[in-house]
Parts: sequence; structure tokens; C-alpha cells
Amino acid sequence: MEVVWERTRASVREVMDALNATGERRRAYTTYMTIMARLARKHLLERERSGKTDYYHPVYTRERYNDLCAQAAVESVLDEFGGVAVAHMARQMAHLDPDRRRALEGLANED
Repeated sequence: MEVVWERTRASVREVMDALNATGERRRAYTTYMTIMARLARKHLLERERSGKTDYYHPVYTRERYNDLCAQAAVESVLDEFGGVAVAHMARQMAHLDPDRRRALEGLANED
């Protein structure tokens, strides 16, 4: 996802070359092709064919994706732990630096 976000549109080969160039473990083209197809099925990437090449672009911006992930994580914690989770979050907020707390409160009031 990071490579596609950086480029806004990328082929499997472009993603593979970018990630294999990082010096970490090199993976086969088919591995990247499978992962990107799965991300498209999960509606995180959108596929566009040009000739014989598939190009992918992100459905969500990095910021929107992070927002959706955070929302899902909070909902999961609340489903699992209910009021206890809210109490812990409130305690954490009380111990934050005032500037940080105001910034977080501002984020909570958006939308």
C-alpha cells in the first residue's frame, strides 16, 4: 500500500521493483500479484487494465485508511470490553499533556 500511495498508480512490477530494492527479502512477481489482487478484492485497491498490464490505485488516501482502521479497532475494543475500555481511555486522556489532549479533542469533534 505504501508504494501505491506514494505513486498514486502502480503496476505489480513497479511495486515489486520498489519493495525488492529495499534490500529486505526479495519476493516473486506472483507473490506481489496475489497480494495486490487480494487488496483489490477487499476494496483497498482498484485495478485498471492497460494493454496487458494491470495498474492499481488506492481506493482510500493513507489518512482515510488510517481513520477507518482506528475506527474499527476502537469498535472492536468497545465490543470486547465495553465500559472498562472507555474508563481506561478516559484515564489515559486525563494523563496527557494538555496540548496533546486539546489536539485529540479537536480530532474527536471533527465531522
